[in-house]
Amino acid sequence: MNKWTPENITTIAGKSIVITGASSGIGMAAANTLARKGAHVIAAVRNPLKASKVLNRDIEIRRLDLTDLRSISEFASTINDQIDILLNNAGIMAVPLGRTAQGFELQMGTNHFGHFALTGLLLDKISDRVVTVSSTAHRMGKINFDDINSNKKYSRWLVYGQSKLANLLFTLQLDKNLKAANSKVRAIAVHPGYSNTALQSKTGKRVQDKFMEFANKRIAQSEEQGSWPSLFAICEDVPGNSFIGPDGFGEIKGHPTFVKRSKRAQDEKVALKLWQVSEELTRVKYSL
Repeated sequence: MNKWTPENITTIAGKSIVITGASSGIGMAAANTLARKGAHVIAAVRNPLKASKVLNRDIEIRRLDLTDLRSISEFASTINDQIDILLNNAGIMAVPLGRTAQGFELQMGTNHFGHFALTGLLLDKISDRVVTVSSTAHRMGKINFDDINSNKKYSRWLVYGQSKLANLLFTLQLDKNLKAANSKVRAIAVHPGYSNTALQSKTGKRVQDKFMEFANKRIAQSEEQGSWPSLFAICEDVPGNSFIGPDGFGEIKGHPTFVKRSKRAQDEKVALKLWQVSEELTRVKYSL
């Protein structure tokens, strides 16, 4: 049986897709591939000028800062027509302690709360699916409701794991809510494996950044192949609440397939509580 590659894409022409974080890495690769296949891609990025230098000319570029709820609201207000798919791709990893405009810890604010708010504001305009990029690092994550924004203590890698676990719990609860509302929209999660992108070089630790640079060259797959799980989840008939990742050893690289998630990522009680906390903190109430 032939393994899936972007050459298998045949059903995306004419569809409208919003992609966050499309100015570099797997988001950029996914955006360019989908545009070449005939999709109308809206790249939601912090730096439109940077994006304009790396994206296909047919891609529409709009500004979105996921670290500011006001920017998220402004971006959502520019989407006047129906869109088919939202790809929540943008993310940061193991950065020094920082804060969003509303005071959220930067990793949780960008990777989870920002996408939670964006999805909620766009959901009535989405006709097909919401795809959210998680990570195998979700396995080291635990939702710390007592200090979800690291006001007491900050461990950059554990918080990164928490944010990626939050992506999966968000997908779990969103898909559950969509099904309860008899919606045709599906929520799907993916992880890219280990890809050679700039994501790994922002830790603020020189030794860690150098090690990541070395690993990127020796171990990682290309950003194009890292985008394959996202493309598969966007273009194929994938059931809601699926988790897609590479099929290779340790899910580091390979062709997209259905993969397993941790027990914590399947905890419906925690998923519901996280949903309620996210609505409260972002002040975005879903219409489901």
